[in-house]
Amino acid sequence: MFATRCAGNRSCSVSRLIQFAGIILLVVGCTERKAVTLGPPFEGNALPISALAQTDTTARVVVSGTMIEKCPVAGCWFMVRDRSGTIRVDTKNAGFVVVDVPLKTSVVVSGRIATNGSERFIDATSVRY
Repeated sequence: MFATRCAGNRSCSVSRLIQFAGIILLVVGCTERKAVTLGPPFEGNALPISALAQTDTTARVVVSGTMIEKCPVAGCWFMVRDRSGTIRVDTKNAGFVVVDVPLKTSVVVSGRIATNGSERFIDATSVRY
């Protein structure tokens, strides 16, 4: 019945095309993206970044936040911000880079606290996004 009313009607064809495109976008937009882990899988409760100032450098830490900046050349470091602060994450020793991870992505980082002079940073072992 619908086909007979729309036969030869150009505006009806455009309307059907728009409806079809909307359905496709809805289906694609509603699919859940699976988390990607760079490095070995890890578990642990995330600490606030502000707590890392008192954390021993031999301790393994997990933090979560938003990637706000990264190495523009090789993706070998990035900055993570949570509600309590910001810290640099170094991936050189981990064997992976974050070139393909977009800025403003939520990340969970596992690694050890390291220092370079007065700067404290995370020497990453894994990143999940």
